[in-house]
Amino acid sequence: MKAKELTICGLAAVRALFARDAQAIVRLYFDDATGRRIGMICRALAASRKVYRCVEPAELGKIAGTVHHGGIVAVIAERQLRPPRPEEVRRWARAGDALLLLDRIGNAHNLGAIVRTAAFFGVPRIVIPDHPQQARPGEATYRIAEGGMEHVEIFAVKSLAGFMRDLRPFYLVVGATVHGTDPLERRAERSPRHRPPAAGASRPMALVLGNEERGLAAEVEAACERRVRIPGRGAIESLNVAAAAAILLHHFFGSFPER
Repeated sequence: MKAKELTICGLAAVRALFARDAQAIVRLYFDDATGRRIGMICRALAASRKVYRCVEPAELGKIAGTVHHGGIVAVIAERQLRPPRPEEVRRWARAGDALLLLDRIGNAHNLGAIVRTAAFFGVPRIVIPDHPQQARPGEATYRIAEGGMEHVEIFAVKSLAGFMRDLRPFYLVVGATVHGTDPLERRAERSPRHRPPAAGASRPMALVLGNEERGLAAEVEAACERRVRIPGRGAIESLNVAAAAAILLHHFFGSFPER
């Protein structure tokens, strides 16, 4: 069966895709103005005998399925998601790599925004459940991520709660919930990045974010070792999950100087 194809829109996303895996581009379409900026990409596609073509804006919109195409559309085969292997998890933990887990994030735009934030803060991997309510990487995700999809690897597991329990020997599993403690007062919890933890040091962190409307599922929250929240003034109970992700990723994994 032929693999499903995705359209990747926007110059930043297409350039990031080309830099990471030029051979993944099956076809490329662009408008006249953008064509003047992608000579190297076109030459590489010509050498590989791939289709690339300058088209009118109306046709580009039809190919993209949206007017928000940014002047360029790359067609790729959909990437298949797999669960992490146990030896991979152990290797990530030894390296002190942060991990982000998403529990049924249903909006593809939110997923794309979270991926972009994860890439900005150097969080290399996201794990999602293979669940009908969970958005999977698609056209909107790639567009909103602005190239972040090429810097963050996404895995899918059958049971997120089960995966979290298996993680606990290697990762400190922390869930974000309105019932948690205030993470902004606990700067010492910042996870180490890009270096193996010293002997006896704390485990790196796996941060868990929940569904836009329902938060963490009961079994997912039960699998968390700690629960944190973002404090507010009380007028609104919670933030959009993409905004919450930006605050929490900055707090736990950002490398900015302490004040």
